[in-house]
Amino acid sequence: MERVVLVTGASSGVGLALCRRLLEEDGRIHLCIACRNSQKSEATRDLILETHPAAQVSTVDVDLGSLASVLRVARELRCRFQRLDFIYLNAGIMPNPHVNFKALWHGLLTGRLLHMLTTAEGVMTQTDRLNGDGLQEVFATNLFGHFILVRQLESLLCGNEKPSRLIWTSSSNARESAFSLSDYQHAKGQESYSSSKYATDLTSVVLNRKFNKQGLYSSVVCPGLVMSNMTYRILPVFLWKLLMPIMWLIRFFAKTYTLTPYNGAEAHVWLFKQKPEHLDALVKYHSCTSGLGKSYVEPRKFDVDEETAEKLYEKLLELEKQTLEKYSDLLD
Repeated sequence: MERVVLVTGASSGVGLALCRRLLEEDGRIHLCIACRNSQKSEATRDLILETHPAAQVSTVDVDLGSLASVLRVARELRCRFQRLDFIYLNAGIMPNPHVNFKALWHGLLTGRLLHMLTTAEGVMTQTDRLNGDGLQEVFATNLFGHFILVRQLESLLCGNEKPSRLIWTSSSNARESAFSLSDYQHAKGQESYSSSKYATDLTSVVLNRKFNKQGLYSSVVCPGLVMSNMTYRILPVFLWKLLMPIMWLIRFFAKTYTLTPYNGAEAHVWLFKQKPEHLDALVKYHSCTSGLGKSYVEPRKFDVDEETAEKLYEKLLELEKQTLEKYSDLLD
């Protein structure tokens, strides 16, 4: 039987490139693309079928920032499929990003500029807000919505003949310094994106502990710096046009400047071909591109505290219990 692959955030950027690349690897898969609304879902399906007309591509609509939407799509997927082989947990947001130019200047003077440009450490801030469920929007979309989706789909992921896989899109911007266990939704800070990605790394570590024996494995990847809809919102378009030649030059010194969504999906596709039993649960897989344009994958050890990971997981379970009480009609 064909493998069933679900990709969230599939309508553009790394998500769309990933869908195309997966079909290049194995045209027999059943690809299920998840986008925020039916218009985007159908448009994305049409784009994919233009280059892979014989592919099996289905769609589901889900807003990862809405628990009701997540629960509805989970119920739909349970009705539609008997199992899921891969879920690429790729959807994410970075609302109202701002660049700290003063920090960049300081980085230039102190010799830390290249590090700051490759990790966005101290450079990027965001203005977050509460969503309709009373949760911080970035936390809900980037992590908690995916967490609930996985929890609701355990019956399709665990106990199958072959292992199932969770592959999270994380970031080199996932930093411990931006995360606090006492404020894991990051309501009090200005680096909600970084916090949510670090929480993603922590969650993946614990999921492996809890579910490997049931045949479910979790990995995290960093796509590198990719020019996408999310990235283009950081600066005006004319500035990006001026900066692009410089960014191509920087890639000779910063291998994580993948720049194109195709290159950014390198680690995602590489993991698609690996046996999960042989992977290190404490490693993040980075998409990299050489100055001459050759793509490759670089494994790097996590900067995570495993005790903190366990505590976060317990907090997520507690939040799940609290927030799902009002959605009993959407639960089996």
